[in-house]
Amino acid sequence: MRENGGVLDETFRTPLPVDLIAVGVGSLQGAMFAAGFKRIDLLGVAIIGIASGIGGGFLRDILLGTTPAAFSENLYLLVATGAAFIGMLLPRLLQRVDPVITVLDALSIGMFGAIGATKALALGMPVVPALFIGTVSAVGGGVLRDVMLNIPIALMHVGSLYAVASLVGVAVLVVLLACGVPVLAAGIACVVVTALVRLLAVRFGWSLPEQRALSRIRLRRQRQVEQAIEEALHTGAITLPDPEADDPFGGAEPGSRDPDPRRPR
Repeated sequence: MRENGGVLDETFRTPLPVDLIAVGVGSLQGAMFAAGFKRIDLLGVAIIGIASGIGGGFLRDILLGTTPAAFSENLYLLVATGAAFIGMLLPRLLQRVDPVITVLDALSIGMFGAIGATKALALGMPVVPALFIGTVSAVGGGVLRDVMLNIPIALMHVGSLYAVASLVGVAVLVVLLACGVPVLAAGIACVVVTALVRLLAVRFGWSLPEQRALSRIRLRRQRQVEQAIEEALHTGAITLPDPEADDPFGGAEPGSRDPDPRRPR
């Protein structure tokens, strides 16, 4: 980074074929997901698939006030459309290679995050907005997919650290850039870290604690205190509730670790 506001001389760039693969994987997954809804026709599935593939980059460029990359090259829309139709027509076949698609997806969100963050920094944005832009670039396709399907946005619910993986990778990128690491090396590190966090989360079911579960813990403790007070009024003896009793976090602060890492997310 330079000292004049943290502006970069260049952005993290991937070869066009690699970029197209990332777009294709996003469209493939979006179409496979949309194909499971009975009331959506073929055109609707294709459109949702395309939006899933190019949505992250589109939102990134809109927020940055630049021409969307998907509209600057014919191949982006062609690849997104082709991948969407493949995902729509061959869902059962593609489910057999789901581990491969999961790996490619983890790599693609890392690439989109690195591209988004460095592009924001190159345009003169401060670090925190650049982190936000990088994360939106990585997860924007899934958000658009859910909005178009009129379903709850998966990003807002308990899951396998999709956005968190991107945020961690982008944060690593920004720290490396601040230490003077070249953009290419920092971008590759971002992709690797994002992919590792995402794949480990999928493998071991890592996720952030469910907010409703935390609310239940607070409500249970409040009731225990009320019972202790009521008992004290009748007996004259005060018995304080054990703060670690029935605590799925084992006495740790809520959110410090997963209460049950074996529970599927």
